[in-house]
Amino acid sequence: MSLSEVMASLLLLSGCLFYVAGTVGLLRFPDVFSRLHALTKADNLGLFLICTGLALHSGSLRIAGLLLIVWILGLLAATVSCHLIARRAVRSGQMEPPA
Repeated sequence: MSLSEVMASLLLLSGCLFYVAGTVGLLRFPDVFSRLHALTKADNLGLFLICTGLALHSGSLRIAGLLLIVWILGLLAATVSCHLIARRAVRSGQMEPPA
């Protein structure tokens, strides 16, 4: 195995671990805001690590650029969906916004 393959494997593994941590946070935390925080932060970092590992594994600049676009779109989707879920929780009276 070359050094780039080892680094790609480590990045992919750590990205998967961040996804698992975000899922555990989603299941364990008590309120909507802490669940959203855990999920979006861990998943965004996990997606970054996985995209970086895949880009390193591919060795192609074109594929790395496409994975960068995937990561940016994932960030935007997570931000918008998190905001919409939090706003719905506040408006429905489930939660008070954090101070």
